[in-house]
Amino acid sequence: MAEQQNKGTQEQDVKALLKVRREKLKTLQDDGRNPFELVKYDVTHHSMDIKDRFDELEGSSVSVAGRIMSKRVMGKASFCNIQDLKGNIQSYVARDSIGEESYAYFKKYDIGDIVGIKGEVFKTKTGEISIHAAEVTLLTKSLQILPEKFHGLTNTDIRYRQRYVDLIMNPDVKDTFIKRSKIISTIRKYLDGQGFMEVETPMLVPNAGGAAARPFETHFNALDEDFKLRISLELYLKRLIVGGMERVYEIGRVFRNEGLDTRHNPEFTLMELYQAYTDYNGMMDLTENMYRYVAEEVLGTTKITYNGVEMDLGKPFERITMVDAVKKYTGVDFNEIHTLEEARAAAKEKGVEFESRHKKGDILNLFFEEFAEEHLIQPTFVMDHPIEISPLTKKKPDNPEYVERFEFFMNGWEMANAYSELNDPIDQRERFKAQEEQLAQGDEEANTTDEDFLNALEIGMPPTGGIGFGIDRMCMLLTDSSAIRDVLLFPTMKSLEK
Repeated sequence: MAEQQNKGTQEQDVKALLKVRREKLKTLQDDGRNPFELVKYDVTHHSMDIKDRFDELEGSSVSVAGRIMSKRVMGKASFCNIQDLKGNIQSYVARDSIGEESYAYFKKYDIGDIVGIKGEVFKTKTGEISIHAAEVTLLTKSLQILPEKFHGLTNTDIRYRQRYVDLIMNPDVKDTFIKRSKIISTIRKYLDGQGFMEVETPMLVPNAGGAAARPFETHFNALDEDFKLRISLELYLKRLIVGGMERVYEIGRVFRNEGLDTRHNPEFTLMELYQAYTDYNGMMDLTENMYRYVAEEVLGTTKITYNGVEMDLGKPFERITMVDAVKKYTGVDFNEIHTLEEARAAAKEKGVEFESRHKKGDILNLFFEEFAEEHLIQPTFVMDHPIEISPLTKKKPDNPEYVERFEFFMNGWEMANAYSELNDPIDQRERFKAQEEQLAQGDEEANTTDEDFLNALEIGMPPTGGIGFGIDRMCMLLTDSSAIRDVLLFPTMKSLEK
């Protein structure tokens, strides 16, 4: 009961303070000082620039702009702390320096208001680098109250829904997204240096292929046709390889109609690249070199720590076949399993659940997911997948039950998926046919036949290596973020109205 009364009192206090802020705005507008009419403010420096270059800037006039995060009024002089893109800096605001009228207005400014301050750089008696204000301009009046005033921004649901407040209140969050931007720009720098060209392909497609996932569907009114949001970038990028663009990549959003958890969001950032005249071994080399390069450029080290566990990108990445990985962690050797019946018997013995439509290769993959994935903490390439789960991949010439494919794992997570790309249009048609049969048997993630893609293969695609990288998971590892929502500025959230 007391808790409810306290909550009710706080809500009343908030409403009263919000009313006061709007009254302050009206007073400013009535006085001809409407802050929302200002269209420009010339900023010469950011907070950290001033602190880093103090010896050079001491005594110089600077102009900064940002949000008031704290304020201390002491009669004829005050201190306030301004937060901008790069950090925060203190300003000393005195009546005799900015004028009596301006100082009277300044004293009424609220935490959260955005101001511009022009003044001289100096250091206080306590040694804090500050700006002695000669002019303070209210640029935006904040009509809301920053959350720490009452309950802090600790509710993760509110943090994700109101990321703009999260960025204001939690400097670590801003640092994560600055680092994410640098990760992506560094990837581009690396690939551009390797002769790759960045391209853009359609998001709205008639046939969503290239991955095992359920698509989102929509209707295009102008054509009166159903379209899907892409689930991968693969099939259009391969068309470009057919067209003679030998090295292409795309970084973009893809959409999969699946659940939400710490590693999955229905829209996420995928990077796919394709390189003519190489194979999955070439993709392994590229992956290892690129990850190492990005870590060094962004973090300054090849050793990263995630959730207290150190992973070393500086050492050669382990390479192991899926069959050997399953054997290592279960003792079951699929090289000795030759029939579907034997595979089912092994699954039953180990308690691996399977469906009637699953073939030997599907069961091998189920073993791998159940028993091996979680152990792959250090950078590891898992190679040579069964053909049943790899409809777009070249067969191994010496063992056609398996394909030239690898998945890259760190921290027990799949970080990338790569193939020696299938370029045989006749074989590809048969693979699509098998996928259609699986779709008919209830596999909602199976691919459907893409006739235009088959036509492109008939035109002729050179031997090609291709790979898809999960950018969000890479950002999670490199920023030590526990959930995918922590590296997505605006993650998908359930409506509050439901």
